[in-house]
Amino acid sequence: MIAVPEVQTRVAGAIGLITLNRPKALNALSLPMVQALLATLRAWRDDPRVLAVAICGSNKHGEPGTAQALFGSFCAGGDIRFFHEAALANDPQLGEFFTQEYTLNHLIQTYPKPYIAFMDGIVMGGGMGLCQGNVLTDPLGLARNDPGKPSARQGGVLRIVTEKTKMAMPETGIGLFPDVGGGYFLSRCPGHVGEYLALTGQTIGGEQAIAAGLADVLVTSDGLFALVESLQSCDSLAAVHAWIATKVIAAHAFQTSVNDLLDPEVDAAFSQPTVAAIVTVLEALHTEAARTIVATLRQRSPLMLHVVLEQIRRARTMTLADELRMERDMVAHCFHTRHLGRSGHSSETVEGIRALALDKDFKPQWNPTRVEDVTPAMVLPFFVSPWSRQDHPLKDLS
Repeated sequence: MIAVPEVQTRVAGAIGLITLNRPKALNALSLPMVQALLATLRAWRDDPRVLAVAICGSNKHGEPGTAQALFGSFCAGGDIRFFHEAALANDPQLGEFFTQEYTLNHLIQTYPKPYIAFMDGIVMGGGMGLCQGNVLTDPLGLARNDPGKPSARQGGVLRIVTEKTKMAMPETGIGLFPDVGGGYFLSRCPGHVGEYLALTGQTIGGEQAIAAGLADVLVTSDGLFALVESLQSCDSLAAVHAWIATKVIAAHAFQTSVNDLLDPEVDAAFSQPTVAAIVTVLEALHTEAARTIVATLRQRSPLMLHVVLEQIRRARTMTLADELRMERDMVAHCFHTRHLGRSGHSSETVEGIRALALDKDFKPQWNPTRVEDVTPAMVLPFFVSPWSRQDHPLKDLS
């Protein structure tokens, strides 16, 4: 396995434990971190001694390994400062980052062993790609009236959130799109919540994440350390499934509705076929919530709003592997938008990162400046692959 200090790994009993350890950067992912995570999960996937995997993030307080040091933030996403520098330098590591990250996302979403994500604090962008996947459901076979017998499908993700969780896919604010499989999992949210979250980049809490289908169970933040410690006592797969069913799901049952997240009229607005139509319908609602959403949309990249809406609509009928391949195509166009004659400083993504993270003037010079000025000819080339199928960087995903 690849060892980097920002990714701490250990095996406790039969449980592989991963701690993201870059707290000063809110555990934002670098290329070495992605490579280390990928190598670790591949090794544990094939290690019969490791029955399940758990992942969490560290914070800036407390001694490493203690309750005070864990669970400050899960992961704030990819290292966008690196994206900016690499794009300007035409550094090939930029493309390698996304190839490796999307490969990691595919591995997590299809992991054959229980994968438990403790999503405390900030969970944004690339952090979402570390905690989404096939959901662990009915781990004890209770729906079959067969308690104590683990489900035949032993893998899947258990997504644990807290009252401190702040979740978002905020990429349209930097001229990018919700990647890391975002098109796949957002398009499968109930109603048109996926379009809403993808376009606005709205931050939601733990309860809202459950309503959106992006988390499974809500626990208190101060109880997470004890929960991890009890997980480490599991010495069999049946014990892991029992821990999930009794210590987590049964002990922290929480009911919520999608209406707790999105008003039905707003949800209906996001079903419109174009971004301009969405804005028109929202403006006609004449509510404070709708006005706030429109104001947010007007601040995002108009070009990428159109690209993202197309992404979500296409992804709804795609396989995970094909959706990730589409995202790899899209991100190549984001930094080298050849059909618009843009790259480097002139690309929408580099400009968005500049305004948000570097100069921090929060005044990106979007091009075009209004959603009404974006044409299909600007949008559709984002979905044309720069590679042939046999040459695609993610050709091996299945």
